[in-house]
Amino acid sequence: MALYSREFIEGIRPRQWQKNGLLLAGLVFAGRFRNPESVAVLLADVTRVIVAVLAFCLFSSATYLLNDITDRESDKSHPDKCERPIASGRLPVSSAFAGACTLAAVGAALAVYVSLRSGSYGFLLMSLFYLLLTVSYSFWFKHWVIVDVLVLSAGFVLRVAAGCMSLPVEISPWLILCTLFLALFMGLCKRRHEILLLGENSVSTRKVLPHYTAQLLDQMIAAVTALTIMAYSLYTFNADHTVFLGRESPWVMLTIPFVMYGVFRYLYLVYRKDLGGTPEDVFTDRPMLINLLLWGLIVVYLSVKAPG
Repeated sequence: MALYSREFIEGIRPRQWQKNGLLLAGLVFAGRFRNPESVAVLLADVTRVIVAVLAFCLFSSATYLLNDITDRESDKSHPDKCERPIASGRLPVSSAFAGACTLAAVGAALAVYVSLRSGSYGFLLMSLFYLLLTVSYSFWFKHWVIVDVLVLSAGFVLRVAAGCMSLPVEISPWLILCTLFLALFMGLCKRRHEILLLGENSVSTRKVLPHYTAQLLDQMIAAVTALTIMAYSLYTFNADHTVFLGRESPWVMLTIPFVMYGVFRYLYLVYRKDLGGTPEDVFTDRPMLINLLLWGLIVVYLSVKAPG
């Protein structure tokens, strides 16, 4: 089956590539826009990060196919996942496996290119570790209670770290913490949605789900919600100072209300609109999109303000 077939395109889940936008975090928050060495250097940095994002898109799609291969029997019992190309039989396992290997190989080639251009093999090593971790999740970690959401969250952290290494720039521990807590927040909301959706049939679709309860996940979500907002707030307080309105301060703290609104809006959509099963669907909500756009514009604007 051709790699450009409709079933194959559906199987690699291009809608979820937006998660790999996290690789851009290092470019924005490290101040590369604020104090670029030159336009040529900035363009080289942007190009390198874009190629890094593409590499992770290929890696993530390869692991989506592999995960769907291993879950094809249990997915048949899921009300939504039964329509996936592999579970439904529209995409043969042999074709999916061959496609996964091809995507991983091309992604590795792009990772080598980025590492050579950055002068460090950090990005290549981080990329391969991400691939190893996600493959391990497909076979083992997704069956371990609590470890499953921690490993999923680690995948988001590795994206941010890899984006920083593609430049390369120093990796802020605050940026890592914010990413970890936000990913945990979204992962726990997803588990809660699955439990409520599947009920007693949860064991037939995901073995780890019976170890959770909605009440337990509610407590975890409440704890991680507070950690996410607090970590981001502390991160902005410790951010580089920029000049704005005639005063030098860590002005990125002005974005804290947007983060608070985004987190609370996400909770509203999960608890009242039942959109927690597919996190990417949450970002089709117009208020969420407007808030995210405003947050991004303000962060970029403050990051390009020249000090002094």
